[in-house]
Amino acid sequence: MEDYKYLTIVEWVKNYILTHGLKPNDRFLTEKELCSVHGVSRQTVRQALMQLERENILCRVRGSGTFVKSVISAPNAVSRNVGVISTYFSDYIFPHIVTGIESVLNDASCPMTLATTHNRVAEETQALTSMMSNGVRGLIVEPSKSALPNPNIELYREIRRSNIPVVFFNAKYPWADMPCVALDDEAAGKMVTDYLFKCGHKDIGGIFLMDDMQGHKRYSGFINSCMEHGAQSSEKNVVWYSSAEKDELFESLREKISELLGRVSAVVCYNDMIAVRLMKFCRENGISVPDDISVTGIDDSNYARICDVPLTTVKHPHRRLGEAAAELLLELMRPNAGEHPDMIFEPELVVRDSVRIISDAAESAKKMA
Repeated sequence: MEDYKYLTIVEWVKNYILTHGLKPNDRFLTEKELCSVHGVSRQTVRQALMQLERENILCRVRGSGTFVKSVISAPNAVSRNVGVISTYFSDYIFPHIVTGIESVLNDASCPMTLATTHNRVAEETQALTSMMSNGVRGLIVEPSKSALPNPNIELYREIRRSNIPVVFFNAKYPWADMPCVALDDEAAGKMVTDYLFKCGHKDIGGIFLMDDMQGHKRYSGFINSCMEHGAQSSEKNVVWYSSAEKDELFESLREKISELLGRVSAVVCYNDMIAVRLMKFCRENGISVPDDISVTGIDDSNYARICDVPLTTVKHPHRRLGEAAAELLLELMRPNAGEHPDMIFEPELVVRDSVRIISDAAESAKKMA
């Protein structure tokens, strides 16, 4: 992991100069001292010092030592640039989230650097190291494949040791000790499943994302609702898919999904995008929504409103979540900021036309809606 550690040393040095009030021509720590402080090799320290020399922050004088360079300027040391890393950007709910982040950062005069990972861990590594080398003062990150072991754990620890605050959004890694701003995904999964039971459905299936913590939590809410309603066999009515399969889901798992639709009267989908694709699959195979099968999503995206059968779903805070993530990061960037807990938004059911209400359950469902 030595390849990126020098970047965190670069950021640490900038913070050290600022917090210790060092002036141009002041002597700086030696290579040996920096190795001891950070527990790294001399080669890594030299990489950091070379970068700092390129940025005109330090200069090394043979036989004399390392000094703060006379041309260093305050903006280099106190940059408020914020890095934002999202799994996706161009569609679904992501533009709304990023717009919320950007609006708060603009009001605070904090420039924003945006990167997308396409939910790939290697691209997350590249985004983090690039932003660190560019001197970001804080990070807002949507994790990649958050339910799987992640090789970036040590990189995040180095970022933490460099006193660069991180706020996760939508989900966070199980090992992460940084705060997260998210929808209560477990409550969302339970809420939409409870509604289906209230509508009189007894055999309910689910389609969930396996490599994302949001998928696990939404499944948890789904299965808890099923257990509460005595649907003990619901676990067998779940289709799992990976993020790599999402674009070809209804081709690669056609047989499994067809079998699922033959066993259930309603399906809870991981999100609106999957729900809309399921409705398209049903239409292509002569299955009527909601007469033959009821379909629900989560997130209340634009897809939910413009599809052929308007979708019953759970509202995601979208822009407000982005605003809250940026507000929390700005709070953490203040001097002597303390620890902050996760910020969790409560879900809200949005009832549309994609669920059939069975007659003897109509009154109960109306009350819930």
